[in-house]
Amino acid sequence: MTGLAWLLGAPVAWTAYTGGAHLLNIGSIRRGRRSGRLAALTFDDGPDPQHTPRVLDILEGEGVTAAFFLVGRRVAEAPEIARKIHDLGHDLGNHTFSHRNLWLCGPAQTEREIVRGHEAIAEATGRGPRFFRAPWGMINLAMFPVLRRLRTPYVAWTVQPESRRPVDPALQSQRAAARARPGAIFDLHDADGVPGAGGRLVQALPALIARLRGAGYTLAPLRDLLYTPSTASSPPA
Repeated sequence: MTGLAWLLGAPVAWTAYTGGAHLLNIGSIRRGRRSGRLAALTFDDGPDPQHTPRVLDILEGEGVTAAFFLVGRRVAEAPEIARKIHDLGHDLGNHTFSHRNLWLCGPAQTEREIVRGHEAIAEATGRGPRFFRAPWGMINLAMFPVLRRLRTPYVAWTVQPESRRPVDPALQSQRAAARARPGAIFDLHDADGVPGAGGRLVQALPALIARLRGAGYTLAPLRDLLYTPSTASSPPA
């Protein structure tokens, strides 16, 4: 291949490698079962030593079982929090080892990020993660064969109250509840991917749970929302 042909072909190939995964939507789960008014809470970017324990306390007090998509490097730094997440019955998810943008990772690096994240979670908790989610939802075609081998389906989200820009806690809970629909998967952040995200989430979470229950939603474990009838937390009597 000539230099000019490479320069012309490489961007096209890379676009297919990254954008093609989104267009084909291979094996991505964005919403759970739509029968009944069920929804699931999921948390990205932790474990965070300051905010994740507070989130766990709120969930325990409310009787909610959630899913935590953990960053392997942070698990290695705070394995006791990862173990507590597991011991409290929450689902474990892999959010890569170093929170790298998979659009910038070739096949070998993609595999390393996924496998190292998986292994870090398994080592800390004694159980491999059940699900996988890519940072910022940016996926590539090399990701899916690795996930099939590890038996961890890719789970995206239906509702994301805060993305790359800070959102006031009251607005987060209001916005999220307004966007709820049966089978919704809520993507929340218990660590500071965006500066201050964990603190804002801690403030928003009680109101979000109350709003969803007030709208008649049962908060189900992600595993139940996707695969089996829920035995999740219903609104208290």
